[in-house]
Amino acid sequence: MLSKELAESVRMSASLATFLTDSAARDPDHPALKLDDTVLTYGQLDELTRRVAGLLAAKGIGAGDRVGVMLPNVPHFAIAYYGILRAGGVVVPMNVLLKGRETSFYLKDPGAKAVFAWVDFAEAARTGADEAGAECIVVEPAGFFALLAGAEPAAAEPVERDGDDTAVILYTSGTTGTPKGAELTHDNMRKNAEGIATLLGLGADAVTLGALPLFHSFGQTCGLNATMASGGLLTLIPRFDPGKALEIIQRDKVNVFEGVPTMYGAMLHHPDAASFDTSTLRVCASGGSALPVEVMRAFEEQFNCKILEGYGLSETSPVASFNHPDRERKPGSIGTPIEGVEMKVVDDDGLDVPAGEDGEIVIKGHNVMKGYWNRADATADSIKDGWFFTGDMARIDEDGYFFIVDRKKDLIIRGGYNVYPREIEEVLYEHPAVREAAVVAMPHPDLGEEVGAAVALKDGADATPEELQAFVKGQVAAYKYPRLVWLVDELPKGPTGKILKREIKVPSAST
Repeated sequence: MLSKELAESVRMSASLATFLTDSAARDPDHPALKLDDTVLTYGQLDELTRRVAGLLAAKGIGAGDRVGVMLPNVPHFAIAYYGILRAGGVVVPMNVLLKGRETSFYLKDPGAKAVFAWVDFAEAARTGADEAGAECIVVEPAGFFALLAGAEPAAAEPVERDGDDTAVILYTSGTTGTPKGAELTHDNMRKNAEGIATLLGLGADAVTLGALPLFHSFGQTCGLNATMASGGLLTLIPRFDPGKALEIIQRDKVNVFEGVPTMYGAMLHHPDAASFDTSTLRVCASGGSALPVEVMRAFEEQFNCKILEGYGLSETSPVASFNHPDRERKPGSIGTPIEGVEMKVVDDDGLDVPAGEDGEIVIKGHNVMKGYWNRADATADSIKDGWFFTGDMARIDEDGYFFIVDRKKDLIIRGGYNVYPREIEEVLYEHPAVREAAVVAMPHPDLGEEVGAAVALKDGADATPEELQAFVKGQVAAYKYPRLVWLVDELPKGPTGKILKREIKVPSAST
């Protein structure tokens, strides 16, 4: 848990980089980052980030300048990230799988002056940097450390920033148009990470598995920043693999795991899951998308560790609500708002809806972004009177717990009746043969939309589409069950492992 001294020292300076500098001052020899056999202490990380800040200063890059970071989950990500922040710059995290055309947009839109790019993805980064007029700094493990060795270290104290200054611009993927850059301030990111560190009880003894992509808000705030703030160890896995994750939990005695639902499912269904010693796990946190209740129950039974589900978006830094460890946990619920955050559900006119009825989640608090970079129109559409409109549908129970119903845009309207995909997915997950499921809308000439379901089976399991359809039909109203079920080897997923419904291909036979 964050100490009183740490909390006070952080408040003295608004810069997010003080998480690192304060922890380094307290215990410079404590391990901060680990990647297999490579370990960096807080003192070493502090020195390397000073040299990154010095390198940037020598290039004329300083307070307020935007710098891209196109690095996987390796220690170099944190080195570049905190180096940019302590130089007073703004970090623009980028997915390492972006192609040249995409990197051009991610650098050109915010007017980035440089990008740190991993050597394996340097070609796409160089293409984008050239088009955007930015410098591409290629990060190759040995060469990068040699480059920093020749750089003059910046001052020990990070460049002073105001709490409302932008620290990070996180681009949201969006389903239409170009991505929008959510401007997250130092206060947004700092308070959110502090809150999560407190909720999860993180301290210097924390060993967190860094399986979530650090370029994503979940991995960045809850993994990197919360661990650095508490002086713990973040042990990294560059690309999630359930067997490797279980191996690291056993090897490094991991006690904190944070993941998305597909990660929990993959670890649960790993054929050798029972052979790994995961007894050190103390707390697990889930976010990114709704965690099927059946997956939660089975994982907790297998690994003897409670999963606390939360909710948030890139625009909310990201955490807005959580199942607090000291309160009742309700399976299927995203909990209640974290400290300093307000949440409610409203109708299409923005009016509060009664408990038990469906509405859109709106959020107000220290975690809500400053706005979308250079998109005043999009900002005005999303933030009204200080409330951020999420596009997520939920209901609140009599105890104030929130339950996600579905994304507003994922709602299926079949012949005038509302069908929420998540409800149908929960039923499918109860079938013993189902590993993953996604319910999507299919166009229908008479009904407007029809219900379809793509299903991936567990290894060695056997079930026909007709059997799965009948299973659901027996448990939901007649208008809700999927008229078409088809089997797939894998469901398409984004970089965090979140299922991408927009990329699911409906069999042509359905039309």
